[in-house]
Amino acid sequence: MRIAYLDCSTGISGDMTLAALIDAGVDVDRIRAGIDSLALEGVQLLTETVIKGGFRSTYVRVDHPEQHAHRHLGDIVKLIDGAAAIEPRQKALAKEIFGHVARAEATVHGSTIDRVHFHEVGAIDSIVDIVGAAIAFDLLAADQIVCSPIPTGRGQIKIDHGVCTVPAPGTAELLKGIPLWDIPVQGELTTPTGAAIIKTMVDRFDALPEMTIERIGYGAGTMELPDRANLLRVFVGTLRESPERDRVVILETNLDDVSGEIIGHTKQRLLAAGALDVFSTPIQMKKDRPGVIVSVICRPTEVEALEQIIFDETATLGVRRHTVERSKRSRQPHTVHTVWGDVQGKLAWRGGGQSVFTPEFDDCARVAQEHGVALRDVYRSAEASFSQDVGATAATGHDHSHDHDHDHRHDHDHDHRHDHDHHHDHDHDHDHDHDHRHDHDHDHDG
Repeated sequence: MRIAYLDCSTGISGDMTLAALIDAGVDVDRIRAGIDSLALEGVQLLTETVIKGGFRSTYVRVDHPEQHAHRHLGDIVKLIDGAAAIEPRQKALAKEIFGHVARAEATVHGSTIDRVHFHEVGAIDSIVDIVGAAIAFDLLAADQIVCSPIPTGRGQIKIDHGVCTVPAPGTAELLKGIPLWDIPVQGELTTPTGAAIIKTMVDRFDALPEMTIERIGYGAGTMELPDRANLLRVFVGTLRESPERDRVVILETNLDDVSGEIIGHTKQRLLAAGALDVFSTPIQMKKDRPGVIVSVICRPTEVEALEQIIFDETATLGVRRHTVERSKRSRQPHTVHTVWGDVQGKLAWRGGGQSVFTPEFDDCARVAQEHGVALRDVYRSAEASFSQDVGATAATGHDHSHDHDHDHRHDHDHDHRHDHDHHHDHDHDHDHDHDHRHDHDHDHDG
């Protein structure tokens, strides 16, 4: 998997992002061709190599005539749509970034996205930075974009509406849901343009992932910081993937006003939409109200869709997210023969250890019903058949159990009955939106 990691140790802005991507090898001529097709008279994208805090980096500057007009979202959309040298997917990215800015500005000014004026972000240099970044990210063709937590800076700045505290209101609105990091620097480290870019482009926020680095790009900011280099770094490479380790997201919400039927229906929708597992846990909430935690284990790419199902079905006030690493067994489908016929299941192993066979509940239930036998007898027969196969393999010295050309990601065929003794540590204020962590050592999918 191709991955790009944004190291925003001194914040992020549009020009720093564009400079870092160019420095990482994105074709600057194709970016310039796209910007030229915006038909902004007298506008040029200039790049130069500079030394920032002792480190070589790329700096971008937009050369343009003096301007006076403030633009609306519709004006910028027309510019983008009329640019012949910009690909449709690049136009869509650019318009999505501007859309985030418009919604943030409309919220803080009590207006609508169609009526709000773009001030700093409507300036020519910001238009070039955003459109250029959209083109560059598309050309980079990363499958996943990961970003560090974002420092905003400290102090106060002057904007068109007067003096305000960092982060500016529009920037703060854009940074909702994004992890922040405080560093002792006076000044605006993250601009509205930078915040809008990461809100649109970033898949998740985390430390530098396990990856094989191919290229590193350095984008220089305009500020001179006394004790550090004002640089945005982008690492480009491939993610180190192991069949025995991955990252998943746990979604949780506390419910005390939803019927069991709705919870059951929500579980089924979540599983059908791609959740790896869904389970519920009884809890005692504030004011001694009995409640339920609904927990969902999913892949990071499915978080938004599954969260929306939870909000739609339960009307909850909040959903917590925890990104966790899990160790797991490699697995593949496997079939054993019993006296009642074939039974399907999963063959799982870790490293060079012994394989483990788990019969599938649905298939065992089918065999039990068809032949009028107890379900537990089908389970025992399937497991005994596998043990006999393993014994025969050991006697002959040939192990072909893993020599199958299968996709080893079969996370959906589990028996989702959780007849376990659940132990949960609830030392917290039982508010609906709090971060409740549970020690689940029984999850069927790891």
